[in-house]
Amino acid sequence: MKKIKIGVLGGFRGKTMVDWCLQNKESAEVTAICDCSEAVRASVQKTLNEKSSDAKLYENFEDFLAHDMDAVVLANYANEHAPFAIRCLERGLHVFSEVLPVQTPAEAVALAEAVEKSGKIYVYGENYCYFPATLEMKRLYEKGVLGNFEYGEGEYVHNCEPIWPGITYGDPEHWRNTMSAFFYCTHSAGPIIHITGLRPVKVSGFEIPPDARSRSMGARGGAGGVEMVTLENGGVMKSLHASALAKNSIWYSIYGTKGRAESQRECVFGQSTAKVYLMNDTEERGGEWAQYCPSFDGGEPYSGEFGVEGEKFFKAIQRGESDPRFSFGHQGSDYFTMDNFVRAIQGKPANIVDVYEALDMAFVGMFGYFSALAGGAPMEIPDFRDKTVREKYRNDTRCCDKKVAGDMLLPSSSINNDEIPPEVYRTIRKKYLDSLK
Repeated sequence: MKKIKIGVLGGFRGKTMVDWCLQNKESAEVTAICDCSEAVRASVQKTLNEKSSDAKLYENFEDFLAHDMDAVVLANYANEHAPFAIRCLERGLHVFSEVLPVQTPAEAVALAEAVEKSGKIYVYGENYCYFPATLEMKRLYEKGVLGNFEYGEGEYVHNCEPIWPGITYGDPEHWRNTMSAFFYCTHSAGPIIHITGLRPVKVSGFEIPPDARSRSMGARGGAGGVEMVTLENGGVMKSLHASALAKNSIWYSIYGTKGRAESQRECVFGQSTAKVYLMNDTEERGGEWAQYCPSFDGGEPYSGEFGVEGEKFFKAIQRGESDPRFSFGHQGSDYFTMDNFVRAIQGKPANIVDVYEALDMAFVGMFGYFSALAGGAPMEIPDFRDKTVREKYRNDTRCCDKKVAGDMLLPSSSINNDEIPPEVYRTIRKKYLDSLK
């Protein structure tokens, strides 16, 4: 089977995808990387030289798009994925999109239709669906161990204050500074949707007010967002995500009619989302807890042998005897997003998030914000698998990005939109520049 020729747009976040290609040369090769930053290109070139790769570097997207390749990874700004995805699909390229897929309903219409028209593979890189714990929870759910879904929770709380200068550069109009608290929602909502395979149908959104930390960062949105979501089977999900709460937390929990499974919280004992807790009321478990670290390759869920092997696997990782897949970021999940993308292109069985599921995930936050702006009133979440549903949203550019929203520009917060003093951004900018010295 021929190698898949892959181009990467965005050399900073895209380094993980470049590394995957360099490590999996039998399946894919990175042939081109595009980034507007000279410093990023220089860093990428150093990596390519070390790996004896002749991939070409581009500064201009149009030149990059003309390069000979089969697929493109979009690792550029989170609010700009959709336009680039559409251009690539129109050129006949498969697309891997980093988080998020779209920032407006109108972009969602255009993206869904571009995927359908192209006939190409579109994969959404929601890497939190591929933690050892969330992969295992999906296996447990699909095997019926947990029964039918009744309730679930997803949390992605990342206090970004320490890294804010390095990811916003003190730019008042950077997307992270202008986004609502609900925008970056798929790390919390996405895994629950992917584990269960259920579509979200209704959402109520509640904003955690902007606080002193978020304001000192220059972020105009709230400290966090919470969505209460009804899924298509009537079950309920809570999604919490935040960039300015005090302490980090990544955590997922599923309640079913037969039992409960949850990941270990990110900060506990260093094992983070590599560990699963399971309580199953069937005879096999006798209502007892199982605690184990699942291996990437799966196996029979919740069996004693599997649990022991999983623990051995994790202890080997701690000793530095790591499975090479685990060396990738975010508990190894970054490996699996790319691996499944390439497998899908090759026509092999693949665990992917397609364009419709990607929009389901993104709509939780998007329509959650529309709800928050309406005082928490429930909002129906549209199903873009139905072409007739899309018409209502074809020209809907509601978002917090003034370059895109036009006369539909939304405020960054549903609660407080007081101006942030310019000196805040000057301070952040100075910290960023100092970090380069």
